[in-house]
Amino acid sequence: MCVKSRLLLVDGHAYAYRAFFAIRSLRSPGGRATNAIYGFVKMLARMRELVKPTHLAVVWDGGLSAERLQLIPAYKAQRPEMPDDLSEQLGEISSYLGAAGVGSLQAHGVEADDWIARLALAGVGAGASVVIASADKDFFQLVCDGIGLLNPNDKSETIWAAAEVKAKTGVEPAQIVDWLSLVGDAVDNIPGVPGVGPKTAASLLGQFGSVDALYDRLGEVPQDRLRTVLSESREVVRLNQQMIRLRADLAPDHDLDGLKVGSPDEVRLLELSRGWGFKSMTAELQARAIGSQQMLGV
Repeated sequence: MCVKSRLLLVDGHAYAYRAFFAIRSLRSPGGRATNAIYGFVKMLARMRELVKPTHLAVVWDGGLSAERLQLIPAYKAQRPEMPDDLSEQLGEISSYLGAAGVGSLQAHGVEADDWIARLALAGVGAGASVVIASADKDFFQLVCDGIGLLNPNDKSETIWAAAEVKAKTGVEPAQIVDWLSLVGDAVDNIPGVPGVGPKTAASLLGQFGSVDALYDRLGEVPQDRLRTVLSESREVVRLNQQMIRLRADLAPDHDLDGLKVGSPDEVRLLELSRGWGFKSMTAELQARAIGSQQMLGV
């Protein structure tokens, strides 16, 4: 029986930050911070257990998109610098991924969101089912029959489909760009329409279907104040659509066959685990090594 390929795409920096702040104090025998490494390894193992991917890539931000910065120079400008203790662990996480047989992708000037979008669409086009692991609501726009979302904020560990996106936002995945364009995104420094929150935006899109139809029939909006702010914010909303829509064309092409889950380098993993002082991981790797030797009659 032919097993359908399943591609898991992980938002690298998002999970590294999540791991770093979830475990605040953990250091190697030499005194180096290892909290993000430990948390990332554990979270990735859980994701692999849930999704059982045949193909897997962790995708990292390579800097901000020049195209988006040209549209809004303040794009993401309010974000604080990455803590030193976290940045020092990213290389170690990449070393772990290499030893574990997991793809790790980063390109200068390419945002992880855009590259994940390209890989997800390519995966569906190649007949694979795709799961994106991220809490970023920008990925809601990609959810469809072939693409699901594993949201770490959902403790049920459900792989989200269109029904979960609509339950969360009030709109369909195809309306997410318009919904976020009306609401804005404070995390990315993208302004929305004043006074228009998630529920109002969902209500407007429920009535009109899209931003295009909303502005074509703006006179049908009954509230005077809402109609006025929408009219005054027309250019902002149009700009937001360009900012929020994920751009697969901004990311490099990549051979999906190169993202097949590889065989782990157990010797290298054991070396890394010992250096980090991860006792349980070291014991597990040692037990596996002994088991393999016994099977081979060594």
